[in-house]
Amino acid sequence: MTETAAAAAATAAAAATKRIPGPLGLPLVGSLFDLTRRPLRTYLDARRDYGDVVRFVAGPPGLRAEFYAVFSPEGAHQVLGSQAANFRKDNSFYDELRTSLGNGLLTSQDGDYQRQRRLIQPLFTRRRVDGYAQAVGLECRVLADRWRAAPGGVVDLAEEMSRFALRTVSRILFGADVEAAVEVVHRSFPVMGEFVLERGFAPVRLPRSWPTPANRRGAEARRDLYAVCDRIIAERARRAERSGTADAGVAAGGVDAVDGPAVSDDLLELLTRARGEDGERLDPDELRDQVLIFLLAGHETTATSLAFALFLLAKHPEQRRLARAEADAVLADREPGAADLEALPYLTRVLKEAMRLYPAASQMGRRSVEESVVDGHVIPAGAQVILAPWVTHRHPGHWEEPDRFDPDRFLPEREKERHRYAWYPFGGGPRACIGQHFSMLESVLALGALLREFDLEAIDRGVRLGQGITLQVKSPMRVRLTPRE
Repeated sequence: MTETAAAAAATAAAAATKRIPGPLGLPLVGSLFDLTRRPLRTYLDARRDYGDVVRFVAGPPGLRAEFYAVFSPEGAHQVLGSQAANFRKDNSFYDELRTSLGNGLLTSQDGDYQRQRRLIQPLFTRRRVDGYAQAVGLECRVLADRWRAAPGGVVDLAEEMSRFALRTVSRILFGADVEAAVEVVHRSFPVMGEFVLERGFAPVRLPRSWPTPANRRGAEARRDLYAVCDRIIAERARRAERSGTADAGVAAGGVDAVDGPAVSDDLLELLTRARGEDGERLDPDELRDQVLIFLLAGHETTATSLAFALFLLAKHPEQRRLARAEADAVLADREPGAADLEALPYLTRVLKEAMRLYPAASQMGRRSVEESVVDGHVIPAGAQVILAPWVTHRHPGHWEEPDRFDPDRFLPEREKERHRYAWYPFGGGPRACIGQHFSMLESVLALGALLREFDLEAIDRGVRLGQGITLQVKSPMRVRLTPRE
Protein backbone atom coordinates (compact mmCIF):
# COMPACT_ATOMS: atom_id res chain seq x y z
CA MET A 1 0.00 0.00 0.00
CA THR A 2 1.36 3.43 -0.92
CA GLU A 3 1.81 6.10 1.70
CA THR A 4 -1.07 8.12 0.22
CA ALA A 5 -3.41 5.11 0.20
CA ALA A 6 -2.42 4.25 3.76
CA ALA A 7 -3.20 7.79 4.90
CA ALA A 8 -6.59 7.67 3.16
CA ALA A 9 -7.38 4.33 4.78
CA ALA A 10 -6.39 5.67 8.18
CA THR A 11 -8.63 8.69 7.71
CA ALA A 12 -11.55 6.48 6.70
CA ALA A 13 -10.99 4.18 9.67
CA ALA A 14 -10.89 7.13 12.08
CA ALA A 15 -14.06 8.55 10.54
CA ALA A 16 -15.85 5.24 10.88
CA THR A 17 -15.44 5.34 14.65
CA LYS A 18 -17.07 8.77 14.93
CA ARG A 19 -20.84 8.98 15.21
CA ILE A 20 -22.17 11.89 13.20
CA PRO A 21 -23.78 14.31 15.67
CA GLY A 22 -27.18 15.91 15.28
CA PRO A 23 -30.29 17.17 17.06
CA LEU A 24 -32.67 14.74 18.73
CA GLY A 25 -35.74 16.81 17.98
CA LEU A 26 -39.11 15.93 19.49
CA PRO A 27 -39.73 12.45 20.94
CA LEU A 28 -42.31 11.33 18.37
CA VAL A 29 -41.35 13.18 15.17
CA GLY A 30 -37.68 14.10 15.59
CA SER A 31 -36.78 17.23 13.61
CA LEU A 32 -39.75 16.94 11.22
CA PHE A 33 -41.52 20.15 12.23
CA ASP A 34 -38.32 22.23 12.31
CA LEU A 35 -37.31 21.00 8.86
CA THR A 36 -40.70 21.58 7.25
CA ARG A 37 -41.56 24.90 8.95
CA ARG A 38 -38.21 26.65 9.11
CA PRO A 39 -35.54 24.62 7.29
CA LEU A 40 -33.09 27.48 6.68
CA ARG A 41 -32.87 28.47 10.34
CA THR A 42 -32.75 24.80 11.38
CA TYR A 43 -29.75 24.16 9.13
CA LEU A 44 -27.94 27.29 10.36
CA ASP A 45 -28.49 26.30 13.99
CA ALA A 46 -27.37 22.73 13.28
CA ARG A 47 -24.06 23.83 11.78
CA ARG A 48 -23.44 26.13 14.73
CA ASP A 49 -24.28 23.47 17.31
CA TYR A 50 -23.00 20.26 15.70
CA GLY A 51 -20.51 21.11 12.97
CA ASP A 52 -20.17 20.75 9.22
CA VAL A 53 -21.78 17.29 8.84
CA VAL A 54 -25.01 16.78 10.81
CA ARG A 55 -27.35 13.80 11.15
CA PHE A 56 -31.09 14.48 11.23
CA VAL A 57 -33.94 12.13 12.07
CA ALA A 58 -37.46 13.11 11.05
CA GLY A 59 -40.86 11.44 11.06
CA PRO A 60 -42.96 9.29 13.41
CA PRO A 61 -41.84 5.85 14.65
CA GLY A 62 -41.96 3.28 11.88
CA LEU A 63 -41.79 5.97 9.20
CA ARG A 64 -38.67 7.69 10.37
CA ALA A 65 -36.23 9.06 7.79
CA GLU A 66 -32.55 9.65 8.48
CA PHE A 67 -30.45 12.01 6.44
CA TYR A 68 -27.18 13.88 6.55
CA ALA A 69 -26.64 17.59 5.95
CA VAL A 70 -23.24 18.71 4.63
CA PHE A 71 -22.40 22.37 5.19
CA SER A 72 -18.68 22.84 4.48
CA PRO A 73 -17.25 23.84 1.08
CA GLU A 74 -14.97 20.81 1.27
CA GLY A 75 -17.94 18.51 1.76
CA ALA A 76 -19.92 20.16 -1.03
CA HIS A 77 -16.97 19.64 -3.37
CA GLN A 78 -16.85 15.95 -2.54
CA VAL A 79 -20.60 15.42 -3.05
CA LEU A 80 -20.92 17.48 -6.24
CA GLY A 81 -17.42 17.17 -7.66
CA SER A 82 -14.79 14.62 -6.70
CA GLN A 83 -17.30 11.92 -5.61
CA ALA A 84 -20.20 13.00 -7.82
CA ALA A 85 -20.71 9.49 -9.26
CA ASN A 86 -21.53 8.24 -5.76
CA PHE A 87 -24.22 10.85 -5.07
CA ARG A 88 -27.23 10.58 -7.35
CA LYS A 89 -30.53 12.39 -7.83
CA ASP A 90 -32.43 9.39 -6.50
CA ASN A 91 -34.15 10.95 -3.51
CA SER A 92 -37.90 11.40 -3.02
CA PHE A 93 -37.85 15.10 -3.94
CA TYR A 94 -36.32 14.45 -7.37
CA ASP A 95 -38.71 11.53 -7.87
CA GLU A 96 -41.64 13.87 -7.35
CA LEU A 97 -40.13 16.61 -9.51
CA ARG A 98 -39.47 14.07 -12.27
CA THR A 99 -43.07 12.83 -12.15
CA SER A 100 -44.48 16.37 -12.21
CA LEU A 101 -42.22 18.14 -14.71
CA GLY A 102 -40.73 15.31 -16.73
CA ASN A 103 -37.31 13.83 -17.29
CA GLY A 104 -35.41 16.93 -18.38
CA LEU A 105 -31.80 17.97 -17.74
CA LEU A 106 -32.46 18.85 -14.11
CA THR A 107 -33.97 15.47 -13.21
CA SER A 108 -32.60 12.91 -15.70
CA GLN A 109 -29.69 10.58 -14.93
CA ASP A 110 -27.23 8.17 -16.51
CA GLY A 111 -27.73 7.57 -20.24
CA ASP A 112 -30.76 9.85 -20.47
CA TYR A 113 -28.79 12.72 -18.97
CA GLN A 114 -25.71 12.14 -21.11
CA ARG A 115 -27.79 12.02 -24.29
CA GLN A 116 -29.73 15.16 -23.40
CA ARG A 117 -26.58 17.02 -22.46
CA ARG A 118 -24.92 16.12 -25.78
CA LEU A 119 -27.91 17.41 -27.70
CA ILE A 120 -28.48 20.57 -25.67
CA GLN A 121 -24.98 21.76 -24.66
CA PRO A 122 -24.22 23.34 -28.07
CA LEU A 123 -27.32 25.53 -27.70
CA PHE A 124 -25.75 27.13 -24.63
CA THR A 125 -22.40 28.20 -26.03
CA ARG A 126 -21.37 31.66 -24.89
CA ARG A 127 -21.86 33.02 -28.39
CA ARG A 128 -25.37 31.58 -28.64
CA VAL A 129 -26.34 32.80 -25.16
CA ASP A 130 -24.99 36.28 -25.89
CA GLY A 131 -27.52 36.44 -28.70
CA TYR A 132 -30.30 36.39 -26.12
CA ALA A 133 -29.33 39.85 -24.84
CA GLN A 134 -31.74 41.46 -27.29
CA ALA A 135 -34.68 39.67 -25.63
CA VAL A 136 -33.44 40.85 -22.22
CA GLY A 137 -33.32 44.45 -23.47
CA LEU A 138 -36.81 44.23 -24.92
CA GLU A 139 -38.31 42.94 -21.67
CA CYS A 140 -36.42 45.61 -19.70
CA ARG A 141 -38.16 48.27 -21.82
CA VAL A 142 -41.54 46.65 -21.18
CA LEU A 143 -40.83 46.54 -17.45
CA ALA A 144 -39.60 50.16 -17.32
CA ASP A 145 -42.81 51.34 -19.00
CA ARG A 146 -44.83 49.33 -16.50
CA TRP A 147 -42.92 50.81 -13.58
CA ARG A 148 -43.43 54.38 -14.76
CA ALA A 149 -47.17 53.77 -14.50
CA ALA A 150 -47.00 52.12 -11.04
CA PRO A 151 -49.52 53.67 -8.61
CA GLY A 152 -47.63 55.90 -6.20
CA GLY A 153 -44.37 54.67 -7.70
CA VAL A 154 -44.50 51.56 -5.47
CA VAL A 155 -43.81 48.03 -6.74
CA ASP A 156 -43.28 44.63 -5.13
CA LEU A 157 -39.91 43.39 -6.37
CA ALA A 158 -40.65 39.70 -5.82
CA GLU A 159 -43.76 39.82 -8.00
CA GLU A 160 -42.21 42.13 -10.61
CA MET A 161 -39.01 40.14 -11.03
CA SER A 162 -40.91 36.87 -11.22
CA ARG A 163 -42.98 38.19 -14.11
CA PHE A 164 -39.96 39.82 -15.80
CA ALA A 165 -37.81 36.67 -15.63
CA LEU A 166 -40.68 34.49 -16.79
CA ARG A 167 -41.42 36.74 -19.76
CA THR A 168 -37.73 36.86 -20.67
CA VAL A 169 -37.14 33.11 -20.60
CA SER A 170 -40.47 32.52 -22.37
CA ARG A 171 -39.50 34.95 -25.12
CA ILE A 172 -36.15 33.19 -25.55
CA LEU A 173 -37.85 29.79 -25.58
CA PHE A 174 -40.94 30.58 -27.61
CA GLY A 175 -40.21 33.79 -29.53
CA ALA A 176 -43.46 35.26 -30.86
CA ASP A 177 -45.48 32.70 -28.87
CA VAL A 178 -44.44 34.23 -25.54
CA GLU A 179 -47.90 35.48 -24.56
CA ALA A 180 -49.41 32.01 -24.99
CA ALA A 181 -47.30 30.62 -22.15
CA VAL A 182 -46.72 33.38 -19.61
CA GLU A 183 -50.06 33.47 -17.81
CA VAL A 184 -50.42 29.70 -17.58
CA VAL A 185 -46.88 29.26 -16.22
CA HIS A 186 -47.23 32.21 -13.83
CA ARG A 187 -50.40 30.68 -12.39
CA SER A 188 -49.42 27.00 -12.38
CA PHE A 189 -45.76 26.86 -11.32
CA PRO A 190 -46.32 28.03 -7.71
CA VAL A 191 -49.05 25.40 -7.27
CA MET A 192 -46.83 22.71 -8.75
CA GLY A 193 -43.87 23.77 -6.63
CA GLU A 194 -45.83 23.55 -3.38
CA PHE A 195 -47.25 20.17 -4.40
CA VAL A 196 -43.84 18.71 -5.26
CA LEU A 197 -42.25 19.98 -2.06
CA GLU A 198 -45.00 18.66 0.20
CA ARG A 199 -44.88 15.21 -1.38
CA GLY A 200 -41.10 15.12 -1.58
CA PHE A 201 -40.67 15.57 2.17
CA ALA A 202 -43.83 13.83 3.43
CA PRO A 203 -43.30 10.76 5.68
CA VAL A 204 -46.16 9.07 3.80
CA ARG A 205 -46.98 9.83 0.15
CA LEU A 206 -50.54 9.05 -0.81
CA PRO A 207 -51.05 7.77 -4.37
CA ARG A 208 -51.47 10.62 -6.84
CA SER A 209 -54.63 8.95 -8.10
CA TRP A 210 -56.43 9.55 -4.79
CA PRO A 211 -58.75 12.59 -5.18
CA THR A 212 -57.39 14.64 -2.29
CA PRO A 213 -57.50 18.45 -2.60
CA ALA A 214 -53.71 18.61 -2.93
CA ASN A 215 -53.66 15.89 -5.60
CA ARG A 216 -56.39 17.63 -7.58
CA ARG A 217 -54.55 20.96 -7.46
CA GLY A 218 -51.28 19.33 -8.50
CA ALA A 219 -52.90 17.39 -11.33
CA GLU A 220 -54.65 20.48 -12.68
CA ALA A 221 -51.43 22.53 -12.62
CA ARG A 222 -49.57 19.70 -14.38
CA ARG A 223 -52.29 19.38 -17.06
CA ASP A 224 -52.23 23.13 -17.73
CA LEU A 225 -48.44 23.26 -18.01
CA TYR A 226 -48.25 20.22 -20.26
CA ALA A 227 -51.09 21.49 -22.45
CA VAL A 228 -49.59 24.90 -23.18
CA CYS A 229 -46.16 23.43 -23.96
CA ASP A 230 -47.59 20.63 -26.12
CA ARG A 231 -49.74 23.12 -28.02
CA ILE A 232 -46.82 25.42 -28.82
CA ILE A 233 -44.57 22.48 -29.78
CA ALA A 234 -47.24 21.00 -32.06
CA GLU A 235 -47.87 24.34 -33.75
CA ARG A 236 -44.13 24.79 -34.25
CA ALA A 237 -43.95 21.35 -35.90
CA ARG A 238 -46.81 22.27 -38.24
CA ARG A 239 -45.06 25.51 -39.20
CA ALA A 240 -41.82 23.63 -39.89
CA GLU A 241 -43.66 21.10 -42.04
CA ARG A 242 -45.37 23.84 -44.04
CA SER A 243 -42.10 25.69 -44.59
CA GLY A 244 -40.16 22.54 -45.46
CA THR A 245 -37.66 22.94 -42.59
CA ALA A 246 -38.75 19.92 -40.52
CA ASP A 247 -35.68 17.90 -41.44
CA ALA A 248 -33.15 20.74 -41.44
CA GLY A 249 -31.40 19.52 -38.34
CA VAL A 250 -28.89 21.41 -36.25
CA ALA A 251 -25.89 19.20 -35.54
CA ALA A 252 -25.63 19.03 -31.76
CA GLY A 253 -22.00 18.02 -31.99
CA GLY A 254 -21.06 20.99 -34.14
CA VAL A 255 -20.93 24.39 -32.50
CA ASP A 256 -20.47 26.16 -35.82
CA ALA A 257 -23.75 24.75 -37.08
CA VAL A 258 -25.57 25.88 -33.96
CA ASP A 259 -24.05 29.33 -33.98
CA GLY A 260 -24.73 29.88 -37.65
CA PRO A 261 -27.92 31.12 -39.30
CA ALA A 262 -31.13 29.60 -37.95
CA VAL A 263 -34.71 29.51 -39.14
CA SER A 264 -35.74 31.11 -35.86
CA ASP A 265 -33.81 32.71 -33.03
CA ASP A 266 -35.85 31.10 -30.25
CA LEU A 267 -34.59 28.15 -28.25
CA LEU A 268 -37.54 25.87 -28.99
CA GLU A 269 -36.71 26.04 -32.69
CA LEU A 270 -33.12 25.09 -31.95
CA LEU A 271 -34.19 22.26 -29.63
CA THR A 272 -36.57 20.97 -32.30
CA ARG A 273 -33.83 20.94 -34.92
CA ALA A 274 -31.00 19.63 -32.69
CA ARG A 275 -29.43 16.37 -33.90
CA GLY A 276 -26.79 14.10 -32.48
CA GLU A 277 -23.91 12.72 -34.48
CA ASP A 278 -25.99 9.65 -35.35
CA GLY A 279 -29.07 11.69 -36.20
CA GLU A 280 -30.74 11.26 -32.79
CA ARG A 281 -33.20 13.95 -31.80
CA LEU A 282 -35.60 14.93 -29.02
CA ASP A 283 -39.11 13.56 -29.48
CA PRO A 284 -42.15 15.75 -28.61
CA ASP A 285 -42.37 14.46 -25.02
CA GLU A 286 -38.66 15.11 -24.47
CA LEU A 287 -39.02 18.58 -25.96
CA ARG A 288 -41.80 19.35 -23.51
CA ASP A 289 -39.77 18.01 -20.58
CA GLN A 290 -36.81 20.22 -21.49
CA VAL A 291 -39.04 23.28 -21.99
CA LEU A 292 -40.66 22.82 -18.58
CA ILE A 293 -37.30 22.46 -16.85
CA PHE A 294 -35.95 25.54 -18.64
CA LEU A 295 -39.05 27.50 -17.62
CA LEU A 296 -38.57 26.47 -13.99
CA ALA A 297 -34.82 26.90 -13.75
CA GLY A 298 -34.71 29.92 -16.05
CA HIS A 299 -37.26 32.06 -14.29
CA GLU A 300 -37.52 31.21 -10.58
CA THR A 301 -33.78 31.30 -9.90
CA THR A 302 -33.12 34.45 -11.92
CA ALA A 303 -36.17 36.20 -10.45
CA THR A 304 -34.94 35.52 -6.91
CA SER A 305 -31.42 36.78 -7.63
CA LEU A 306 -32.64 39.94 -9.35
CA ALA A 307 -35.25 40.75 -6.71
CA PHE A 308 -32.75 40.51 -3.87
CA ALA A 309 -30.02 42.38 -5.74
CA LEU A 310 -32.39 45.32 -6.29
CA PHE A 311 -33.79 45.09 -2.76
CA LEU A 312 -30.33 45.11 -1.19
CA LEU A 313 -29.33 48.11 -3.29
CA ALA A 314 -32.57 49.86 -2.27
CA LYS A 315 -31.51 49.45 1.38
CA HIS A 316 -27.84 50.46 0.92
CA PRO A 317 -27.42 53.97 -0.54
CA GLU A 318 -23.64 53.89 -1.01
CA GLN A 319 -23.63 50.60 -2.91
CA ARG A 320 -26.60 51.85 -4.93
CA ARG A 321 -24.69 55.01 -5.85
CA LEU A 322 -21.70 52.98 -7.07
CA ALA A 323 -23.90 50.59 -9.05
CA ARG A 324 -25.86 53.42 -10.64
CA ALA A 325 -22.68 55.30 -11.58
CA GLU A 326 -21.33 52.23 -13.36
CA ALA A 327 -24.61 51.67 -15.21
CA ASP A 328 -24.67 55.32 -16.32
CA ALA A 329 -21.06 55.29 -17.48
CA VAL A 330 -21.29 52.04 -19.44
CA LEU A 331 -24.81 52.09 -20.84
CA ALA A 332 -25.41 55.84 -21.22
CA ASP A 333 -28.73 56.11 -23.07
CA ARG A 334 -28.61 52.90 -25.13
CA GLU A 335 -29.90 49.38 -24.64
CA PRO A 336 -27.54 46.94 -22.90
CA GLY A 337 -25.89 44.26 -24.99
CA ALA A 338 -23.88 41.11 -24.31
CA ALA A 339 -20.59 42.96 -24.75
CA ASP A 340 -21.46 45.14 -21.75
CA LEU A 341 -21.29 42.25 -19.29
CA GLU A 342 -17.51 42.46 -18.94
CA ALA A 343 -17.74 46.25 -18.54
CA LEU A 344 -20.07 46.00 -15.52
CA PRO A 345 -17.85 44.43 -12.82
CA TYR A 346 -19.46 46.22 -9.87
CA LEU A 347 -22.96 45.18 -10.89
CA THR A 348 -21.64 41.63 -11.29
CA ARG A 349 -20.27 41.76 -7.74
CA VAL A 350 -23.62 43.07 -6.46
CA LEU A 351 -25.40 40.16 -8.10
CA LYS A 352 -22.94 37.58 -6.76
CA GLU A 353 -23.29 38.98 -3.24
CA ALA A 354 -27.09 38.85 -3.52
CA MET A 355 -26.79 35.23 -4.64
CA ARG A 356 -24.51 34.51 -1.69
CA LEU A 357 -26.97 35.91 0.83
CA TYR A 358 -30.10 34.61 -0.90
CA PRO A 359 -29.22 31.62 -3.09
CA ALA A 360 -32.27 30.57 -5.09
CA ALA A 361 -31.21 26.92 -4.75
CA SER A 362 -30.87 27.24 -0.98
CA GLN A 363 -30.72 23.46 -0.53
CA MET A 364 -30.21 20.48 -2.83
CA GLY A 365 -30.38 16.75 -2.29
CA ARG A 366 -28.57 13.58 -3.33
CA ARG A 367 -28.57 9.90 -2.37
CA SER A 368 -25.36 7.96 -1.74
CA VAL A 369 -24.73 4.76 -3.68
CA GLU A 370 -21.94 3.34 -1.57
CA GLU A 371 -20.54 4.16 1.83
CA SER A 372 -18.10 7.07 1.59
CA VAL A 373 -16.20 9.56 3.69
CA VAL A 374 -17.33 13.19 3.36
CA ASP A 375 -15.43 15.87 5.25
CA GLY A 376 -14.08 13.28 7.67
CA HIS A 377 -17.42 11.56 8.37
CA VAL A 378 -18.72 8.23 7.08
CA ILE A 379 -21.91 8.59 5.05
CA PRO A 380 -23.59 5.17 4.80
CA ALA A 381 -24.73 3.59 1.54
CA GLY A 382 -28.23 4.59 0.52
CA ALA A 383 -28.24 7.72 2.70
CA GLN A 384 -30.18 10.87 1.89
CA VAL A 385 -27.71 13.78 1.73
CA ILE A 386 -28.62 17.48 1.84
CA LEU A 387 -26.35 20.30 0.73
CA ALA A 388 -27.32 23.78 1.88
CA PRO A 389 -25.73 26.71 0.01
CA TRP A 390 -27.77 28.92 2.37
CA VAL A 391 -25.51 27.75 5.20
CA THR A 392 -22.25 27.33 3.29
CA HIS A 393 -22.58 30.90 1.95
CA ARG A 394 -22.70 32.09 5.58
CA HIS A 395 -20.00 29.77 6.93
CA PRO A 396 -17.97 31.85 9.42
CA GLY A 397 -14.83 29.93 8.51
CA HIS A 398 -15.00 31.31 4.98
CA TRP A 399 -16.96 34.58 5.23
CA GLU A 400 -16.19 37.46 7.57
CA GLU A 401 -19.36 39.07 8.97
CA PRO A 402 -21.38 36.72 6.78
CA ASP A 403 -24.73 38.51 7.16
CA ARG A 404 -23.36 41.85 5.95
CA PHE A 405 -24.01 42.99 2.36
CA ASP A 406 -20.58 43.64 0.80
CA PRO A 407 -20.22 43.29 -2.99
CA ASP A 408 -16.45 43.72 -2.74
CA ARG A 409 -16.19 40.20 -1.35
CA PHE A 410 -16.21 39.29 -5.03
CA LEU A 411 -13.24 41.35 -6.16
CA PRO A 412 -11.12 39.01 -8.30
CA GLU A 413 -8.25 38.82 -5.82
CA ARG A 414 -10.62 37.95 -2.96
CA GLU A 415 -12.43 35.30 -5.00
CA LYS A 416 -9.12 33.58 -5.74
CA GLU A 417 -8.41 33.24 -2.01
CA ARG A 418 -11.62 31.34 -1.24
CA HIS A 419 -12.52 27.69 -1.61
CA ARG A 420 -14.25 27.02 -4.93
CA TYR A 421 -17.35 25.72 -3.13
CA ALA A 422 -17.65 28.50 -0.56
CA TRP A 423 -20.05 30.00 -3.16
CA TYR A 424 -21.96 27.63 -5.39
CA PRO A 425 -25.39 29.00 -6.36
CA PHE A 426 -25.24 27.10 -9.66
CA GLY A 427 -24.20 23.79 -8.12
CA GLY A 428 -20.92 22.32 -9.29
CA GLY A 429 -19.11 19.36 -10.75
CA PRO A 430 -20.32 17.49 -13.84
CA ARG A 431 -23.94 18.55 -13.22
CA ALA A 432 -23.38 22.27 -12.74
CA CYS A 433 -26.19 24.40 -14.18
CA ILE A 434 -26.00 24.56 -17.97
CA GLY A 435 -27.63 28.01 -17.96
CA GLN A 436 -25.39 29.86 -15.52
CA HIS A 437 -23.90 32.20 -18.15
CA PHE A 438 -27.38 33.08 -19.36
CA SER A 439 -28.56 33.77 -15.80
CA MET A 440 -25.60 36.08 -15.12
CA LEU A 441 -26.00 37.84 -18.47
CA GLU A 442 -29.72 38.45 -18.01
CA SER A 443 -29.42 39.57 -14.39
CA VAL A 444 -26.47 41.95 -14.77
CA LEU A 445 -27.87 43.60 -17.91
CA ALA A 446 -31.30 43.96 -16.30
CA LEU A 447 -29.76 45.51 -13.17
CA GLY A 448 -27.91 48.04 -15.29
CA ALA A 449 -30.94 48.92 -17.43
CA LEU A 450 -33.26 49.37 -14.44
CA LEU A 451 -30.80 51.36 -12.30
CA ARG A 452 -30.22 53.68 -15.23
CA GLU A 453 -33.96 54.42 -15.36
CA PHE A 454 -34.94 54.48 -11.67
CA ASP A 455 -33.74 55.25 -8.20
CA LEU A 456 -35.07 52.84 -5.57
CA GLU A 457 -35.81 53.20 -1.88
CA ALA A 458 -36.88 50.26 0.26
CA ILE A 459 -40.27 50.47 1.97
CA ASP A 460 -40.12 47.03 3.59
CA ARG A 461 -36.90 46.63 5.53
CA GLY A 462 -37.04 42.85 5.73
CA VAL A 463 -38.90 39.96 4.15
CA ARG A 464 -40.23 36.60 5.31
CA LEU A 465 -38.75 33.64 3.47
CA GLY A 466 -40.02 30.16 2.73
CA GLN A 467 -38.80 27.12 0.87
CA GLY A 468 -40.40 25.80 -2.30
CA ILE A 469 -38.57 24.13 -5.16
CA THR A 470 -36.49 27.31 -4.87
CA LEU A 471 -36.20 30.00 -2.20
CA GLN A 472 -39.55 31.80 -1.83
CA VAL A 473 -40.45 35.32 -0.69
CA LYS A 474 -43.51 35.08 1.57
CA SER A 475 -44.11 38.76 2.39
CA PRO A 476 -44.08 42.07 0.47
CA MET A 477 -40.75 43.27 -0.94
CA ARG A 478 -41.83 46.80 -1.80
CA VAL A 479 -39.69 49.66 -3.05
CA ARG A 480 -40.56 53.22 -4.05
CA LEU A 481 -39.37 54.16 -7.53
CA THR A 482 -38.22 57.57 -8.65
CA PRO A 483 -37.76 57.90 -12.43
CA ARG A 484 -34.41 59.46 -13.27
CA GLU A 485 -34.18 62.35 -15.69
